[in-house]
Amino acid sequence: MNIALIIAGGSGQRMHQDIPKQFINVKDKPVIIYTLEAFQKHPDIDAIQVVCLDGWHEILIAYAKQFNITKLVSVVSGGKNGQASIKNGIFAIKEKFNNEDIVLVHDAIRPMVSSEIISDNIAKCKLYGSAIAAIPCTEAILETENKKTSNSIYDRDKLMRTQTPQAFPLGKLIWAHEEAMRKGITNSVASCTLFIELGEKVYFSAGSEKNIKLTTTDDIEIFKALLATNKSDWLK
Repeated sequence: MNIALIIAGGSGQRMHQDIPKQFINVKDKPVIIYTLEAFQKHPDIDAIQVVCLDGWHEILIAYAKQFNITKLVSVVSGGKNGQASIKNGIFAIKEKFNNEDIVLVHDAIRPMVSSEIISDNIAKCKLYGSAIAAIPCTEAILETENKKTSNSIYDRDKLMRTQTPQAFPLGKLIWAHEEAMRKGITNSVASCTLFIELGEKVYFSAGSEKNIKLTTTDDIEIFKALLATNKSDWLK
């Protein structure tokens, strides 16, 4: 079984909007529904679990019914940060699925995730035991202490820009979050960083420049432009 764990627990303060960014409407559809539809339409995804901001559960469930997201199994509350939200989702999945099942942890605010990215994420996880959607770094990278000046270069050939989904067997994710609790790791920024902090090696799967994370209002404008120009099968 392959389960998509969609993380929608953030309040979206950097967007400076009245509603969370995952619920902003773009072309008469909430951002999170674009994301859910990508996993709903993928033939290898068996179930969808959502971690949602408190106060928005019923709204999300209503949207899921409206847009026919039939793979949604449940909605649980987010935590105080991303790591805690993922843990809440993992332990909800634990009640219904087996340790060998694959969990694809994905940001609700990455609505342009393609079928190819999902497929490669599952395939690489089956092959290697983990899969982090990622793309090469093409920009010049400078190190800075104050965000104002730099006199140090970082070799971009040694860097990969991680995205989501990030896939692991359920049992491995349960182990990681239990181990993190034992070791006092409480604010790792992503599943991949948590595993690395625990001394584990992770493997990459295909990402895309189009698989953007909607963090600012500029990102929303880029998303609108991509929707207008990218008429892929998974959007039709």
